[in-house]
Amino acid sequence: MASGTATGDLVRASNDLTARWARDACDGTTTVLSGAGAWPLLAFLAAAAREPGRGELQQAVGVDASGAERHARDLLALLAGGTATTAALGVWTLADLPVEQWWRDAVPAEARGELTGDPAADQAQLDEWVTRNTDGRLTGMPVEVRDDTGLVLATALSIATRWREPFEDAPLVPEGGPWAGRDRPAAGLFVNTPEVDRLALAEATPAGPVTLLTVTGEDDVDVILCLGEPGRPAGEVVAHALAAADGRHELSQGAELLEKAAPGVRVRTIAAFEPGTRLNVTAARFDVAASHDMLARAGLFGLATVSTADPRGHLPGISSAPLAVAQAVQDVNATFSAEGFRAAAVTAMSVALMGFPMAEARVLDVRFDRPFGFFARHRPSGLVLLAGWVAEPQDWPDDTV
Repeated sequence: MASGTATGDLVRASNDLTARWARDACDGTTTVLSGAGAWPLLAFLAAAAREPGRGELQQAVGVDASGAERHARDLLALLAGGTATTAALGVWTLADLPVEQWWRDAVPAEARGELTGDPAADQAQLDEWVTRNTDGRLTGMPVEVRDDTGLVLATALSIATRWREPFEDAPLVPEGGPWAGRDRPAAGLFVNTPEVDRLALAEATPAGPVTLLTVTGEDDVDVILCLGEPGRPAGEVVAHALAAADGRHELSQGAELLEKAAPGVRVRTIAAFEPGTRLNVTAARFDVAASHDMLARAGLFGLATVSTADPRGHLPGISSAPLAVAQAVQDVNATFSAEGFRAAAVTAMSVALMGFPMAEARVLDVRFDRPFGFFARHRPSGLVLLAGWVAEPQDWPDDTV
């Protein structure tokens, strides 16, 4: 795995992709996305692509395309090594596709699979992989296996953590804003804690002041809630909250907010047995799901060129056959409850054969379904160790019928 500054650079590059995507996709409607799920796939493609697609993908991932496949493996290892996260990579190649040795070396052996050319059977295989690698939170591969599919790449990311300090279920009755005036209270959560430094304010972002609250997990995952001023674009608020969490905006924390105005925060004085400052948090439960067609934002992901038809193909590092990205989709969900946080994201890309001249193949179908002989031979010396003949087949065991 990458270490030291190299790991920090990879994290920053992936976070930058997430921020750009959030700025574009968070339009005020409910959604959820995972740049960390998409980044490794784009890095693999960047390393395998020819220009101009290579340059576009390199810009999207924020690292040099030369060696980007190593960075993809490093980021996946970082995710897989967490105590609250799991990560898996799957790469399935059509059995007859000529594959470059570089690509075989770039993709870990445990991640490689084969497409049979039967779309229905292959789809079932990929769907089962998704179910297994997300603990059933997602059950289908986001892309469709088609007759011209030569390659499918996918990542599966899962998160499961319990809060270090659980919330209490409580009705959420907004005091103003677009959620006020509901016929019934929303499903809310409440906690009272002395850990006031979990609250922070980024005052001087281009999106205006942003309030951040860190909800601490028992494992190695925290969830950060962020709130901007009313009317601020959702994508800008999320993008600059991400930047603040990465240290790109100065933060005021905890008791410092007693003297500062912060979105969603008010200061009250109450009678108490002991002096001090406490933090009351009220938040909405959420169970969010989304599906993203990444080709609808092809430029953001560096996929504009590599998804176009070209008789030369765009991915010579993978195969001499002309290939182009045909589908790029992410399915993701997340649940924030009183007890903890669970989420899963599957990002998949299918790569199609672009007019590759297919040769006629003939099959030799051999069936040993009548008496036959056999022998065992020591390969280095040619010594025959034993020989025999099968005159009658063995009965099928009763317990397997």
